[in-house]
Amino acid sequence: MQDRDPNIIHSGLSRTVTVQGASVEVLIYRLEHDPKWALEVVNEAKTSTVWDALFDTDEEALQAFELALAEEGIDAFLDRGNVIEFPRRH
Repeated sequence: MQDRDPNIIHSGLSRTVTVQGASVEVLIYRLEHDPKWALEVVNEAKTSTVWDALFDTDEEALQAFELALAEEGIDAFLDRGNVIEFPRRH
């Protein structure tokens, strides 16, 4: 019998944030049997920034993103000039 992968629960607090014309996706999620929430920010080039720490609530995860955005600005998530594009597989 094969074990199934756990379901991913997405927070309703996940959203797209646009600042100065640049957009990022803020993804807040957890595994179905894990109470801790993960935070990932994906830019338009599909490069992601993932926090090492997990959060007790999805609200705490969103606050961590908002703090990073306030302190570092949107450019911290953009990787302009550092993006490596991989060919798409079909």
